[in-house]
Amino acid sequence: MATRTIRVDNLARVEGEGALDLHIRDGRITAARLNIFEPPRFFEAMLRGRGYAETPDIVARICGICPIAYQMSAVHAIEQAFGVHVDGQLRALRRLIYCGEWIESHALHVVMLHAPDFLGFSDAIEMASAHGDIVRRALALKKTGNEIMRVVGGREVHPVNVRPGGFHRAPTVAELAPLAEKLREAHETAVALVRWVATLPFPEIERDYEFVALRHPDEYPMNEGRLVSDRGLDIDIAAYDSEFEERHVPHSTALHSVLKRRGAYLVGPLARYALNFDRLPAEVQALAREVGLGPVCRNPFRSIVVRALEIAFACTEALRVIGSYAAPEASALALTPRAGVGYGCTEAPRGICWHRYDFAADGTIRTARIVPPTSQNQPSIEADLVAVATPMLDQPDGAIRHRCEQAIRNYDPCISCSAHFLRLTVHRT
Repeated sequence: MATRTIRVDNLARVEGEGALDLHIRDGRITAARLNIFEPPRFFEAMLRGRGYAETPDIVARICGICPIAYQMSAVHAIEQAFGVHVDGQLRALRRLIYCGEWIESHALHVVMLHAPDFLGFSDAIEMASAHGDIVRRALALKKTGNEIMRVVGGREVHPVNVRPGGFHRAPTVAELAPLAEKLREAHETAVALVRWVATLPFPEIERDYEFVALRHPDEYPMNEGRLVSDRGLDIDIAAYDSEFEERHVPHSTALHSVLKRRGAYLVGPLARYALNFDRLPAEVQALAREVGLGPVCRNPFRSIVVRALEIAFACTEALRVIGSYAAPEASALALTPRAGVGYGCTEAPRGICWHRYDFAADGTIRTARIVPPTSQNQPSIEADLVAVATPMLDQPDGAIRHRCEQAIRNYDPCISCSAHFLRLTVHRT
């Protein structure tokens, strides 16, 4: 009985630290475990006893790439608990800052983290030797997204202008105007990026995911909507616990979220796209069809195309918001704290980010619960690893390792928003 072991320490191009154990016995995979071993960060415990007004700035520190997702889910939950609904230009500004996050996060992933896999490069720096213009234009896209976050949010990383009820200060029309020209150029870049990534060599694979995402009556979802799936789920976000549960698994410090009745599900770009294709503008739908995407895509490796498509959409949507913007009379609605429970769920670049807060009468937090996208996708990641590795079991360990790493990067997993991720161990018996 022989066992072969391969270890890869400190893999770049994903956020966080973890490992993959692949067990092969008698020519079949008996276990594929995504081991997340980072120490717990205890943000939910950290929030207990803190005032509601502090919450957006605390949860923003969960992620340096997608702080807006955490801030938006938090403020929606706070406002629901206190009986306040933000609409009009303040709501539009929230959608604008979310567009900025989608642009910068997706641009970073598509070109800097994921594209090198398809072209045989170890990283984006090496890839730039052959595709320098692509890398430069992707960096310009990311810069545009960051600039939206700076103008609306006060700064690019962990913005400080978001507050329950709206913003500490609403930007003026004159402050938003310079973004429009940058966004028009960014949109052209994004369309070209969609066409470029669609030409990458994709492994042929189709996965039978249950897609889960927000769905809004009128718009491609970012901040609001009902939780739906392609298998009949259609619930208010407050009913999350009736259909989903988080489970602890011994090989991960991150919880696994599953559907109680059906198990693994998928959140993120593929799910958003499949469940909301009809909410995309006509020109974005046409671009999708031009590059060979139908209304549904089940090839996880082609998620890079959908992410690029969402960049183009976010540029279009940001231009729409800026074009109809008028500075609101007040930067925020008044809130009166009260005892109660509030729920928030928004679409982070990687998928739904669900929050629940239980408040005391003075607005302090009694309990907090946050379900990030990557914990929801972990069971699907492990299932994908079995699916992509099984046809390759007669190939060298190095080839299996590369394909498994690539499959994990399909998800753009944000384990802790640090820089390295994977140690791969293959056990052959």
